[in-house]
Amino acid sequence: MRLLDAETALADAPPGHKDELRLWLRLLTCTNLIEAEIRRRLRAEFDTTLPRFDLLAQLERHPGGLTLGEISRRMMVSNGNVTGLAARLEEEGLVERRVSATDRRAQSLRLTAKGRREFARQSSAHEGWVAELLGGLSLPEREALQRLLGRAKASVRSGLQEVGA
Repeated sequence: MRLLDAETALADAPPGHKDELRLWLRLLTCTNLIEAEIRRRLRAEFDTTLPRFDLLAQLERHPGGLTLGEISRRMMVSNGNVTGLAARLEEEGLVERRVSATDRRAQSLRLTAKGRREFARQSSAHEGWVAELLGGLSLPEREALQRLLGRAKASVRSGLQEVGA
């Protein structure tokens, strides 16, 4: 038995399904395929997970550090998830906690030198993997897709504003 993704299952659906639904399913399928492969490669090559990689990426973008609440908002996960990830990364010497200069009750996380080196290794590989996975597209195709996805993003945001989300 062959497993079907949502897009493939919809291919033989009776007429009446909107093009917008097919487009959304195509986007979702691409995202899921790429994400699954990135997760697999992170595990195989670095014995790490995508959430750990994402947390390190957030801290790399903010060298002064971020509070756990800021990290959870940026990663769109609960504070509890971030707390557990942060504790494990701290045990490994990849991040360090600091008391906030503005609020002694809050702690911020930042990368250690070891964490910056490890993230540099992982992010370099990650960049190569994404380039490989999208390597079947020519430069003009990637540029066109980037432009069209920008318009799609604007359309979604506009739709959200109309419904008051």
